[in-house]
Amino acid sequence: MAPLTRNRAGADGVPGQLMETYYTQRASAGLIIAEATTPNAVGQTYPRIPAIHSAAQIAGWRRVTDAVHAAGGRMFLQLQHGGRVGHPDTSGHVPLAPSPVRFPEPLHTPSGLQETVVPREMTAEDIRSTIADFATAARNAVEAGFAGVEVHSANGHLLHQFLAKNTNRRTDEWGGPAAHRIRFTAEVVKAVAEAIGPERVGVRISPGATVNGVEEGDTEDIYPALVEALAEIAPAYLHLVHADPDQPLFQEIRKAWPSTLVANPMLSREEAAGDGGRLKGERLLTEGADLVALGRGFLANPDFVERLRTGAPLNEIRPEFLMHVHTAEGYTDYPALDGA
Repeated sequence: MAPLTRNRAGADGVPGQLMETYYTQRASAGLIIAEATTPNAVGQTYPRIPAIHSAAQIAGWRRVTDAVHAAGGRMFLQLQHGGRVGHPDTSGHVPLAPSPVRFPEPLHTPSGLQETVVPREMTAEDIRSTIADFATAARNAVEAGFAGVEVHSANGHLLHQFLAKNTNRRTDEWGGPAAHRIRFTAEVVKAVAEAIGPERVGVRISPGATVNGVEEGDTEDIYPALVEALAEIAPAYLHLVHADPDQPLFQEIRKAWPSTLVANPMLSREEAAGDGGRLKGERLLTEGADLVALGRGFLANPDFVERLRTGAPLNEIRPEFLMHVHTAEGYTDYPALDGA
């Protein structure tokens, strides 16, 4: 089950009963990668997303993992810092980013959609402390009962902002050529691996993705270098978003990556509502992926695995309840097969 932002935590980032129910319903997934979770206060992206930097947040997640484990499930936790994807009205802080390049679109905040602010360029001390916060968050996740963590270096958030030329305009050792722009992701992953063991760590990347306004500029140079640097750290898996076996970079990454490759295919709404997830997943396995991560199918189908196995029809996704809604509707009220 791919990580999916759903905005159902408490205002303080503490997972509650609603999240416990949601994940327990989906415990039949081979592995749940729980939704993007903030390692520190300044990294918060949207209202009501979970965090993992306070005792109350750790305790809230512990209730979730205990319930999932009791139902036979397994969980990793994705760690995500939003970087420039954030707002003072949400986090109480001016966002931090590699360079002072503002996010180009309005963002959801507790007061509604607002124009973004120019982020503060991270100092060397900011960079060091953020790396340390990721390591602490990883230790907190293990304390909360997760089998491991996934470091989010994709989809236009902080680590991806360091990779992309349009959001990283630095001229120091953290910017400029590809060898410098991959350094932040590599250092975060190294610190997390040292904190909890590389066998408990995964990394998510999205080569070429323009999500949240990033433009890498030299995708073909960045990712071979990044994959090589990550392979030296030896995390448990590499999670490739928008995986397409017809793209040469997919095959290049597969050949270069020495361990488990998780592939997350891009699905249209029509494909996600039908048999597209299974068909694309099987193709990715044939072309070299070890595991397939799917997201939308799990949104509307708590028993998605069984439906894939038996060919049963899928529930229709109600997109108006995907994000920025904080109730059970469109979240835990999708029926399983025996109640359909």
